[in-house]
Amino acid sequence: MTAKLHRLANGLTVAVEPMAGVETIAVGLYADAGARSEPKGLSGLAHMVEHMVFKGAGGRSAKAIAEAIEDRGGALNAWTARDHTVFQARALAGDLALGSELIADLVRNADLDGDELERERHVVLAELGEARDTPDDIIFDHLQGAAYPGQQLGEAVLGDETSIAAIDVPAMRGWIAEQYRPDGLVFAAAGKVDEDALLKLAEALFGDMIPGAPPTPPAATFAAGTHHDRRRFDQLHVALAYPGVGHRDPEQHALALFTSAVGGGMSSRLFQQVREERGLAYSIYSWTHSYADTGLFGVYCASARNDAAEALALTRKVLAETADSLTLEELERARAQAKAGLLMGLESVATRADHLARSIQVHGRIVPPSETVAQIDAVTLDQARASGATALAGGEALATVGGKLAQVA
Repeated sequence: MTAKLHRLANGLTVAVEPMAGVETIAVGLYADAGARSEPKGLSGLAHMVEHMVFKGAGGRSAKAIAEAIEDRGGALNAWTARDHTVFQARALAGDLALGSELIADLVRNADLDGDELERERHVVLAELGEARDTPDDIIFDHLQGAAYPGQQLGEAVLGDETSIAAIDVPAMRGWIAEQYRPDGLVFAAAGKVDEDALLKLAEALFGDMIPGAPPTPPAATFAAGTHHDRRRFDQLHVALAYPGVGHRDPEQHALALFTSAVGGGMSSRLFQQVREERGLAYSIYSWTHSYADTGLFGVYCASARNDAAEALALTRKVLAETADSLTLEELERARAQAKAGLLMGLESVATRADHLARSIQVHGRIVPPSETVAQIDAVTLDQARASGATALAGGEALATVGGKLAQVA
């Protein structure tokens, strides 16, 4: 069925995609603001707000919010990224109104009680501690900071002890008022959903919001920084990052296919050469991540401490060789994986709703999957090679966790 886009008079976007053969819905409010928009010294504010709205909203306690959706077999979820925040409900089709109401209350009618904030600080600090005790988690925060030092885009989504302690109720209320503005919000639903019903709910729940847009965050600049976490773990974890491309860059798909070919699966060069042929690592893979104005192409590897320097040297060698000698067979394998991953993911109502919203936030319109598939199909071997070479020539950020790594550049 065809996805549809509407805009309320105040600028809030509504997107809907009915799906045949399902009995459930996913509905969410997607804010075009995340951790990179936070004020200096208040890192973790967006994430804390995401936590705190669940402590009480719309006349319901935290327990009542959970029971309202779970009594109907549904679930509420939320997550904070560096460039967006999401509040989403999954439910049976008949509970579209309930899920929508709960989401609207979370964003518009949260209690934000000071006593609850003090309790929630301990929860978030425990979450931060858990992340720091998980090397293959915290290393990506270290890498982000090495790639964007001194910039908000380089700060951890969770913040740190100092910034978390500085967050108060006025800061949270100010964040919601400034960042959750209609021009930066997408209300999206997919599944067994009626278009007219969703529009009526959107108007009733969000139509009275005062028009406006969230501030544009400062532009970010990639830097070839380093971060070494010397705490000892059983393995030494290494992550590399190179400048990637932004969401709207025409080279996005070329770089994604290069990334998949070099380290995106068990058949990739990195997996085969570093793990299978040399036995230098258990886990190794490459990835890309894009923002509005910048992006990263990266590699993660976990090795025994005695093997880590050799694994890092081989990783750099494989990256350089692939940019020069990527084969058509490798490109076609990566192309097939990219298309299959896209289309398989869109069989989920939640992923479909996410796709609608992010498409609108990034491109200002609903990009049909067929268009993305066509763009993937259009990438040539020369373009894929060139995208890899361009990224590798832009400088390298490096992060390690797990002890001392010899021969660190």
